[in-house]
Amino acid sequence: MKPVRYAACFLLLAGLAGAGRAQEPAPLVLTLEDSIRLALAQNPFHRASREKISAAKSQVNEAASRFFPTLDGQGLYTLDEKVFSLEFPSMIPGEPPTRMSLDFTKDYQFSLSLAVPLYAGGRLVSGFKSARYGLDAARETVRQSRQETVFNVKKAFYGYLFARKFVDVSEEAVRLAEKHFINVKNLYEVGMASKFDLLRSEVQVANLKPQLIRARNGLQTAGLGLKMLLGLEMDSPIEVRGELVVPPVQPDAAASEVRALAARPELVQLQHQSRIAGEMVKIARAAALPSLAIAGNFNFWADQFNFRKRNWQDYYSVNLVLTIPLLNGFQVHSQVGQSQALLKEIEWNRKGLAETVKFEVQQALLNLQQAKESLLSQEKSVEQAEEAVRIAELNYSEGLATTLDVSSVQVALAQARTNYAQALYDYAVSAAELDKATGADPYAADETD
Repeated sequence: MKPVRYAACFLLLAGLAGAGRAQEPAPLVLTLEDSIRLALAQNPFHRASREKISAAKSQVNEAASRFFPTLDGQGLYTLDEKVFSLEFPSMIPGEPPTRMSLDFTKDYQFSLSLAVPLYAGGRLVSGFKSARYGLDAARETVRQSRQETVFNVKKAFYGYLFARKFVDVSEEAVRLAEKHFINVKNLYEVGMASKFDLLRSEVQVANLKPQLIRARNGLQTAGLGLKMLLGLEMDSPIEVRGELVVPPVQPDAAASEVRALAARPELVQLQHQSRIAGEMVKIARAAALPSLAIAGNFNFWADQFNFRKRNWQDYYSVNLVLTIPLLNGFQVHSQVGQSQALLKEIEWNRKGLAETVKFEVQQALLNLQQAKESLLSQEKSVEQAEEAVRIAELNYSEGLATTLDVSSVQVALAQARTNYAQALYDYAVSAAELDKATGADPYAADETD
């Protein structure tokens, strides 16, 4: 019976282990496009920037509400009061004067107040325009956040691919070193290699393994950084699909600069801020102009809170109110000066930012050209390094090369492959930097207000 019992326990444990593996979540497969769209939907910083549009829309509604009438209700109950006392002289000579207490205050009062603006010197119109420009500026802020998010995701995604390529290069370097060590060991056992060669080849394998560990750790770090940008949990499994390839980019320097000056959200945002400052000048000047409104009041009051006795009285008034500012201690002049100074400040910032945008475009173009030239150079270096390793290993087997020669060319091959992967990464990132510098926004249709 014992073998049967052990077999049953083994099957039970195997079933539980299989069930545990079955419950493990499948890794989330990510391409570059998937990563960008996921970040635009889940990145907390980008989602926070989108709330600026909601706030700006509310400000537009608030500015529009000032054109409409306002109606306020008020209820009042008098807790304590001092009654007016009047003294009347006596009509009969020699008699004391007559005193009479009069209560002119009603203990219970209800009122409705209506105000309809007719003319405010243009302040309401300028306030509404300013709010609309603020909404446009908020949209540009979100567009800037979207572009930065897309660029950061591209950089992190390419960084993950580069880290994975570096792991492959490190594993290949260890594999070649171990292969050479086995070859040296075989030759040593038959007396065709020295103890020194054997030790040196063994040390070479040991020296390359820490580099492989660092490469694998770098890959894990790159994965964590990518998940952070995508708004994923750090322990959620992912599977990144893609390769470092040369993006089809044919930039035109003059066209790129023109496109950047027209499309960069920072510059467009400053244009809207300049319009807002212009409306603020109008609002400040309007403070010195008359305003006209209709005001109405309806009052309902009584001394006793009892509707059955019909002791409630009411009255109303409708007034045309004209307000003319006469003296404000030069406040209007000071506010106009502040708004005009802000307008000039924005204009100077716009000019400085335009020069910065031109510099960023030129820098991105230079980085792209440098990466392209480096890529062509490193591609040839890899081919030459692979051939050098093949020749060195063959020469060592025939006694025409030392183990130092083999180790040197193996290190050179690993370095050439790393440099080639670095060049691919630099080229892809430079292309993404050029898109960001020129204000490219291909994912605008994926997001709506």
